[in-house]
Amino acid sequence: MNWLFDFFGNGDNWSGSDGIPMRLLEHIEFSVVALLLAMVIAIPLGLLIGHKRRGAVLVVVTANAARALPTLGLVVLIVLLVGVGTTWPVLIPLVALAIPPILVNTYEGIRGVDEDLRDSAYGMGLRGGQVLMKVLVPVALPLILLGLRIAAIQVVATATVAAYVGLGGLGRYIIDGLATKDFPSTIGGAVLVAVLALVVQLGFSLLQRVLVSPGVSRRAKVR
Repeated sequence: MNWLFDFFGNGDNWSGSDGIPMRLLEHIEFSVVALLLAMVIAIPLGLLIGHKRRGAVLVVVTANAARALPTLGLVVLIVLLVGVGTTWPVLIPLVALAIPPILVNTYEGIRGVDEDLRDSAYGMGLRGGQVLMKVLVPVALPLILLGLRIAAIQVVATATVAAYVGLGGLGRYIIDGLATKDFPSTIGGAVLVAVLALVVQLGFSLLQRVLVSPGVSRRAKVR
């Protein structure tokens, strides 16, 4: 506990390019960019495959392959290929980490919509794209948001690897602290990452309350 007071009570840790606010912003930047890139790839693919009900093998293979990738090993490999001085060695592994939960949950959410709802939508004269966006997506939204929440928490927790390639973020406190045996810095950085992950968890819970209609929420609980 004294180490936490030493870290958070030190005024030098709250100012400058190496201060907590700047490192926090860097960490959030890595996480947000990686999550957005993963969403651009995984959500359209999950919607398409779930709606067409073809390509389930692709979902499984893609998800399992991405999960099997060692994040730190991939960081080192990309550094060897493209060098340092760019954020790609960090973003690519984080995107690969975020894609599986988003892709799988989007696919399962769309695929799991009741057949009666699909048939009713088509019976009302809606076409394929209209059925997807107006009927299937709203019903599948809780599962889609769950995938995004899981991905976001994983990315926030793993973005500390940026410090391994000389970039910023909260991982700097952990990696540099271990290297110099500055344990207050190491523990303080770990606490900041954990708190940020909890904030992300809370944020997505609130987002689900806002975006998901009460009827869909009740339906999901009953199921």
